[in-house]
Amino acid sequence: MNSVAAVTALLATAGCGGAAGRARADSAPTKAAPRRAPIVMFLGDSYTTGRLGQVPELTYAADTARTLGWQVILGGYRGTGFVAVGSVHKNFADLFTEQLAWRPAPDLVIVSGGHNDRNHPPATVAGAARQLLTTIRQTWPDTRMLLMGPMWGSGDPTQKVERIRDELANVASEQNVPFVDPLRERWITGDRVQGTGNAPLYILSDGVHPSTAGARYIAGRFVADLRALKLAKP
Repeated sequence: MNSVAAVTALLATAGCGGAAGRARADSAPTKAAPRRAPIVMFLGDSYTTGRLGQVPELTYAADTARTLGWQVILGGYRGTGFVAVGSVHKNFADLFTEQLAWRPAPDLVIVSGGHNDRNHPPATVAGAARQLLTTIRQTWPDTRMLLMGPMWGSGDPTQKVERIRDELANVASEQNVPFVDPLRERWITGDRVQGTGNAPLYILSDGVHPSTAGARYIAGRFVADLRALKLAKP
C-alpha cells in the first residue's frame, strides 16, 4: 500500500508540475518577429549598375543599401536610358521586364537615369518615363517609387541634359512620385581637368563616372534625400 501510494503521489505531483509548467509557458510574453530588411530595386544606367569593369558592389546604389540596411536588387545596364538602348539594344522598359518585373513585389523601386537620353527629344524621353512608371505601378500597385534625374560628371551639365531633367521632373510630379535632382542639388561641382570644385575628388579621368570615393559620396547625398523624403525605411 505504501509503495502504491508513493507512486500515485509521484504521478500526481508530476502531473501538477507539468500543468504549472505549461501555464507558465503559456503566460510568458512572446517576442515579436524581427522586422525584415526592406527590399529595394534600382533600375538605371552605369551610374547605378556600374561602368565597364566596375563591380556592382562598389556603386552608389550598393553603398546606399549598405547604409540603410536594405536588401537591394540592381537592374539596368550601362549606356541605357528611358529611350537609349546602349550596347544591349534595350531601354529601361525592356530591362524592367527582363530583370525585375517577374520578381515578387519590392517595398521601393528607384529609377535613375536620363544621362544617356540627352541626345533624344525631351518629349520622347518624357513619354517613355511616364509609361515606365505606369507599368511599374500596374505591376506592383502597393510598391512605392522614386525617380532620380540624370547625373553629371566633370564640368557644367549641357542644356540638353538639363532639358531631359526638367521633363523627368514634370513626369514625376504628374505621377505623384518623389523626384531627386542631382543636377539642381549640385552633387558634383567644378571641373576635374581644371582642378575646381569636388570633381577632382570624385570623378574619374573619363570625366563622367564617379570613383569609388565618388560613389560613396553620391550615396551619402542620396541617403540624405531619402531620409528627408521619409523613404529610408520604405
